[in-house]
Amino acid sequence: MNLFLTEISRSLSENAHAVIIMDRAPWHKSVTVSDNITILYLPPYSPELNPVEQVWDYLRSNYLSNRVYETINDVFDACCDAGNMFVAQPEVIFSIGMRSWIN
Repeated sequence: MNLFLTEISRSLSENAHAVIIMDRAPWHKSVTVSDNITILYLPPYSPELNPVEQVWDYLRSNYLSNRVYETINDVFDACCDAGNMFVAQPEVIFSIGMRSWIN
């Protein structure tokens, strides 16, 4: 996580400030955070607030469920194929971020 945050910090313009929203996964802990970065943590047990969780839910529901894979590489290939089909549907991507309770 420290390396990731360092790279973000370096890529920012001189007067820019990044706000990064993270869940509280154990691997999302960092010892140091640069002055030009603020981390906002999502509340515990709130996957509905994390857009990537919505993406994985969509991929599982539409492309990855009820299948048996022979090897781990088959799983990786299926995930890549599902991701490629997903990104070809901008209307679906947009709709995943829209929730009635957000408006």
